[in-house]
Amino acid sequence: MLMAKLLLIETSSEVCSAAVSVDGRVVALVESPETLSHAAILTLHIQDCMHQAGIPIAALDAVAISKGPGSYTALRVGASVAKGICYALDKPLLAVDTLHALAWASKNAETGVTAADLFAPMLDARRQEIWLTLYDHQLQEICPAQPLVLENNSFENFIQEKTGSSTFKRIILSGNGADKAGSAQILKGTVVSSVKKCSAAFLAEFAEAIF
Repeated sequence: MLMAKLLLIETSSEVCSAAVSVDGRVVALVESPETLSHAAILTLHIQDCMHQAGIPIAALDAVAISKGPGSYTALRVGASVAKGICYALDKPLLAVDTLHALAWASKNAETGVTAADLFAPMLDARRQEIWLTLYDHQLQEICPAQPLVLENNSFENFIQEKTGSSTFKRIILSGNGADKAGSAQILKGTVVSSVKKCSAAFLAEFAEAIF
């Protein structure tokens, strides 16, 4: 059985992250948690990852990127590097939704998840704005990613509009917009996940499934 060797690249936010997965399991990870220099360090992170994994870059089966939403400039850096590698190696390029990956990571960080839980991954945009979407307890998307300005009862209204209810056991916020949302007027039962930063490691399961 083929064990897929995938390069994973995450540049949707202030995190610059690269990982290598084999058969869906992360075997190498290099990341800088807060940087404005994605263009300068991403290729170095990839080189370090390949060295950690003990896999020549030519042996990769595909490259996966976090496709956003997120910082346009940072995402463009990740996509450009990934496309260059794919072109040189004649390998497929895979795209993983950033918010879905964050929701997956936050679900794995929680205990006792039930059908009454809701996952709200979110990325900081500007001022009081975030990008977010909603997933149910099985990580089925409830609504497409969209911007939301956090003012008055906007979050509560958003939940009510998209789900038809404002009552959940937990609404689990994740991503670098979670603290901003958590400090706003928020619904009872809302908790902020420990998953605040994006990571290439979160892409592994999705990339393996796509491949």
